[in-house]
Amino acid sequence: MYHILICDDEKEIVQALEIYLKGPDIDILTAYNGQEAVDLVKSRTIHLILMDIMMPVKDGISAMKEIRAFSNVPIILLTAKSQDEDMISGLDQGADDYITKPFNPDEVKARVRSSLRRYIQLSGSDSAAGRSLIQVGGIRLDDEAKSVTVDGQAVSLTRTEYEILKLLMSQPGKVFSSKEIYADVWKDNPFGAENTVAVHIRHLREKMEIDPARPRYLKVVWGQGYKIEGNQ
Repeated sequence: MYHILICDDEKEIVQALEIYLKGPDIDILTAYNGQEAVDLVKSRTIHLILMDIMMPVKDGISAMKEIRAFSNVPIILLTAKSQDEDMISGLDQGADDYITKPFNPDEVKARVRSSLRRYIQLSGSDSAAGRSLIQVGGIRLDDEAKSVTVDGQAVSLTRTEYEILKLLMSQPGKVFSSKEIYADVWKDNPFGAENTVAVHIRHLREKMEIDPARPRYLKVVWGQGYKIEGNQ
C-alpha cells in the first residue's frame, strides 16, 4: 500500500487529484496548508507528496524545505503556468518534479507512478539489476548501499540526483541529452525536460565538485547535453 499526501488549499483540486489517483494500492492523505503537510510527514509513513506552492499558513516551498531537513520522500510541486520562477525555486529547494495546472489526469497518474517506482527501487536493494559498484575517477557509487563518495568523502544526494548520477556513470564519456536523462530517470514524456534536468545537474555539481564553476567530472556539452568524465 502506497501512502500519497495531497496538499493544496483548494479543496476542489484535492478532491480531483484524489479521484485521479485512488486505487486498491493507494491510500490518500490530505492537507490544506504547508504546516499540515509537515505535521503529517512527521507522524505518518508517506511515499509521495503532491504539494501546491501558494498556500496559507505555510507555503509549499517553506514546507518542502522543512520536510527536506528530515525526509527524502519524493515531492511533486503543483504550479500554475505563470509560476515559472516558483517552479525553479522549488526544484532548487529539493522538489523531484512539477506538474502545471490545469492537470491532465493521465499525466498526473504517469508522474505519480514514475516517482513511486523510483522511490521503491531506491529504498530497497536492486543491485541485481545492474552493477553494484561503479567508479569514475574519484567518484564511487555503491548501488547496493545506495551511497556515493567523492575522494572518500560521503555525499548526500536526493533520489533523483542519485539516479541521474548513476545513469551518467553507467557510460563515462557518453553525452546524454536532457530528454534522454529525463526519459530514463523520470520514466515520462520529456516535455520541459531542459529546465528540470539542468537544476538537478547544478545541484550535483554543488555537492560533488570542489569548484562547481570548473567541474572535474560533470561536464556540459553545449547544445547536446551532459556527460561524466574520470579525468581530474
